[in-house]
Parts: sequence; structure tokens; C-alpha cells
Amino acid sequence: MPGLFIERHARSVAGHMRIGVLYVHQDNRIPSGKRDIDINRDEELLQVRIYFGASTSWISILRQPVNICRYLSCHLKGLKIIKKELGKPDLIHVNVLTRLGVLAMLYKWFTATPYVITEHWTRYLPHMDNFNGRLRKYLTRKVVRNASAVMPVTDNLRIAMEHHGLKNDNYQIIPNVVDMQMFRPQEEKNTKDRKHFIHVSCFEDKQKNISGILRVLKRLSEKRTDWECTLIGDGIHFEKLKDYARDLYIDGRFAHFAGLKENEELARLMREADFQVLFSRFENLPVVILESYACGVPILSTDVGGIREHMTPDMGLLIPSENEEELEEKINYLLDHYHEYRKENLREYALAHFSKEVIGRRLAEVYTSIIQTKN
Repeated sequence: MPGLFIERHARSVAGHMRIGVLYVHQDNRIPSGKRDIDINRDEELLQVRIYFGASTSWISILRQPVNICRYLSCHLKGLKIIKKELGKPDLIHVNVLTRLGVLAMLYKWFTATPYVITEHWTRYLPHMDNFNGRLRKYLTRKVVRNASAVMPVTDNLRIAMEHHGLKNDNYQIIPNVVDMQMFRPQEEKNTKDRKHFIHVSCFEDKQKNISGILRVLKRLSEKRTDWECTLIGDGIHFEKLKDYARDLYIDGRFAHFAGLKENEELARLMREADFQVLFSRFENLPVVILESYACGVPILSTDVGGIREHMTPDMGLLIPSENEEELEEKINYLLDHYHEYRKENLREYALAHFSKEVIGRRLAEVYTSIIQTKN
């Protein structure tokens, strides 16, 4: 999924300049010392993927340094391939810190090539406690300081990053891209006996609080029965949460677990919904919210992370995190009032803020200003 967000950014800006994408990953199925290079060219992108085998040194203390050296070597190889096809890069765009940022910073020192950063991670948010280690913090701060621009997906994430000492004079807030052709409103809603809302997530309960949603669905089922909820996705807690729904006697009756759905299948389920519910404890800006807007479907979400930055009263409702009573109250309200949200307004907002054309133009403007300043 992180790769999908990055690909959409790359494709959005490919209409403005030539883009090469490099991805390096350790693969234990590959023999030690070997690597597999996959080069893919299409109308928009040159994509170079390099997989390398892990060190099998019998001296355990040597394995990590050897793997780091192989990781660096594969990046140099990938850059060489891209340089041969597209020429020396004018700029490097790093997605997700910290290792890739260190490589970009070193490349800048040796070749005077500027770099920019897009960050998606929740690791910097106050609820998280995994931005640790003196070396990691030192290197991340240095990488961010030396970047020509830093582009978190929300202003909330920018604030969190700055709180950790990740300072830069050129922060730019650029959200993720939504495929507006795939995620589109349904012309006419199907006539259904029961009202229908959805939840879409990675099924990690610590963050998404799906167990809280299930408890609310149980209580709501005891008061009215004219509805059903489809939970879409897969993850580490999928089976546990499905068992919990079964224990609550709502699985198959009010709560339906659809599993992982992607692309057109996900878009179809989203556009058929009357509204979407999220009950997260922490977030940046979930792309499923943006996709829901593109489908003309309103949102009920907790007021966490950067969600508020793209939520107005005519787009959905915000509630406090962990407040199950208010979640039940607002679901109950939306079951009777979802049709009052105009899908045209939601769609127009998505087009103006998250379309390929808008995000591509914004990225191109950042790139161009940096390249022109350098020259």
C-alpha cells in the first residue's frame, strides 16, 4: 500500500517531466551475494526494482554491516541504470525516512543533486513511541535540514515532525492522489431493504479501534435493525476481530467481513455505501477518506491527525477518539440523514484537492523552483 501512494505521486508528475523510480529490497529467497534486477518501462515511468540476498555470514556481528553495504550498492546500481536511460537526475524525491534520506543526502554531497522528501508515517505523532534512538534522531534531523523541501501529507504531520526537531524552511503540504476515474459516484443508488455503511482499514486494532466499532454495532442492533455494515480490509487482527463479532452475535447479521478489496472492486463497494465510518485513535490523512469523497460518500470519523484539515460540515461528521457513545449516536443520525449530503459537492472537493492533475502540478512546481534555484 505505501508503494501505491508513491506510484500515484510519481505518475501524477510524470506529465511534467521524466521520472525514474528506484526501489531496493532485501529478499531472503535470493542466494546471499546475488541480486535480481527488474526494469519496467511504460509511457509514464521508468521503474527499477532491485532485490538482493541477505548475508549468511557465520559471524552474526557482520551480517547487518554487510547487508547495509549491499543495500547501498544496489541503490548505486539502480541510479546508474536510471542515469543511463534518462541522464543524470536534476532532483531526487525521497519517500519515507530515514535510510533513503541518508542516501539522498550523501548523493547530494558528492554530486550537488538536491533532494526533497515526502513523509507518510504516523511514527512522529504524539500517540506513537517509535521515533527512538539517538543515531536515528540525529540522522533524520540532518537529512530533513539538508532537504530542499519536505512535503508531509498533512499540516498535522508537519507540526509533529517539527516537534521532534525536524526543521526545514520549506515545508509544503501535499496530500496523496486519488484515481478519480476509478473512484467516482454511482449514478443511482441501488434500492436496498437495509441502509448500508462501510469501514475500510488495514485491520490493526491498536490504531483503527475496530473492536470499538463492533461494540457500537452490537448496541445499535438492539435498537434498530434497518442497517448493515461491511468491514473491508485485511491485517494482523482480522481473524481476531471476526471472532469478536461472532461472540457479539452480529457477524453475518449486521457486520459483514469482506476481506481485502482493491482497485475497482473496492471502488464499487465504496460508491454503493451510504456513508463510511472510521474510529481511529491516530492517523495522518487516510486515503480511504479521500477516495470516499471522490465517490460522493460522506464520512464519520474521529477527530485525529490531519483529518480535520479536509472535513467540513457538508462532508461528514467528526467525533472524539474513544467515545463509543457518540459514535453510536452519530451512526444512528447518519442512518436517517446520509441522503442530505450532496455527492456533487464531495466529488468537486476531491477533484480540486486530490486529483492527479492537481497534485502533479503542485509537485512539478516544487521540483521546478528547486531546479531553477540550483541552476
